Amino acid sequence: MKTIDELLAAGVAGQRVFVRADLNVPLDGATITDDGRIRAVAPTIAKLAEAGAKVVVASHLGRPKGAPDPQFSLAPVAERLGEILGKNVSFAADTVGDSAKATVAALGDGEVALLENLRFNAGETSKDDAERGAFADALAGLADVYVGDGFGAVHRGHASVYDLPARLPHFAGYLIATEVGVLKKLTEDVKRPYVVALGGAKVSDKLAVIDELLGKADRLLIGGGMAYTFLKAKGYEVGISLLQEDQVPAVTEYMERAEKNGVELVLPVDVLVSPEFPDLKTKAPANPTTVAADAIPADQEGLDIGPETRKLYASKLADAATVFWNGPMGVFEHPDYAEGTKAVAQALVESPGFTVVGGGDSAAAVRTLGFDENAFGHISTGGGASLEYLEGKTLPGLAALED
Repeated sequence: MKTIDELLAAGVAGQRVFVRADLNVPLDGATITDDGRIRAVAPTIAKLAEAGAKVVVASHLGRPKGAPDPQFSLAPVAERLGEILGKNVSFAADTVGDSAKATVAALGDGEVALLENLRFNAGETSKDDAERGAFADALAGLADVYVGDGFGAVHRGHASVYDLPARLPHFAGYLIATEVGVLKKLTEDVKRPYVVALGGAKVSDKLAVIDELLGKADRLLIGGGMAYTFLKAKGYEVGISLLQEDQVPAVTEYMERAEKNGVELVLPVDVLVSPEFPDLKTKAPANPTTVAADAIPADQEGLDIGPETRKLYASKLADAATVFWNGPMGVFEHPDYAEGTKAVAQALVESPGFTVVGGGDSAAAVRTLGFDENAFGHISTGGGASLEYLEGKTLPGLAALED
C-alpha cells in the first residue's frame, strides 16, 4: 500500500487530488455536534494543499436514498472544514454534475473543494457493478490522483471507496495509515494481558468479533444493551431490558467456549434499572435503582452497569498491556446513566498499556464526557471498520489501495 508521503515526494503541485474522507459527522439540524472525523482527516488535506495540489474532498453523510436530501447535506461540514484548515473550502452543490465540474475547474493550486454527499447519487452504493462503475468513472473525471483516507468507510464496497481507486493512481492518507498500524497492534504480536471491553446495543453486531476474540483476547468485559442477552443466557430475569432472544443460543456457546479456551468473560454483577427509558432531550432526572444483575425486576429496564461492576471492570483493566474498547456501557447520553461508560474511559486513561477506543459511540462518549483525547493511545474514526478488521475480514477500501 503506497502512502501519501510517496505521493508528496513525487510532487503534486497543480494536480487534482481526490480525497475520499469520512465526514459522516452527527448533526443537530445544521449544527455539527462532534467534529472528530473532520479533524482526523484534516492533516492529509492540509498537507496536500500545502504542496500545491488542487484538493477535491468527497464523503457520505447519513443514509439518503440515492437522491438529494437537504437534511444530509455536507454544506455545514464544508464550513467547519474551512475553519479547521484556516482557509476557504469551496462547496459543490452536487457530486458529478455541473456544480462539481465548475467548482473543481475553478480550483487554484493549494485550494480545497468539498463535493456534496456522495450518497445523493444512487451509483455510490449500488449493488450493480455497471451503475457503480459509471459513477466511479464520473468521479474519476474530476481528478488525477486518488487518496483514500475515509477509514470509517473502508468496509464498504462503494464506488468512491472500492471502484474509483482502480481508475486512478492511488495512495493511503495519513489517517488510514495510522488506523491500520494501530489495528495491527491488536492482531499481530499483541502485548498481554489483552483486554477487550465491548458494549453497545445489539449483541448481533458483535458476534463475529467475539468469535474471533475468543481465540486472541485474555479477557472480555461485556456491557451496554448487549449484556442483557448474556445475562438471559445465564438464566437471569432481564425484565424489559434490550434483549435479542434469538441470539441466546450463540451467546451460550460463546460463554462455554470462553471457559474452555481460558478466556475470562466478565459480565455485570449489578445494573441501574428504571421502568422507563430516560428523556435524552431534556435530560430530566431519571432516578434509577441499583439492583444485582440476577435480580432485575420484570417491569424494569437495565440502562447502565452498576457501581460494583464499574469497580470490577476497572480492576480487570488495571493490569492490561493492550486494551480495545468498542461500545458504551449504558445510555451515556443521559447523566444518570453515564457513570458506567465514564468508569471504563477513566480506567483506560489510567491504564499503563496501549489503549484503543474503537470509534462510533465510544469515541463520541469520551468527548461528550469531557476526556482529553490525548489520554488514550488511539481513538478510531471507524467502529464498524475496526470490528471487521479484528474479525479478520478483507475490507474492500483497503484492498483497493493495495498494489
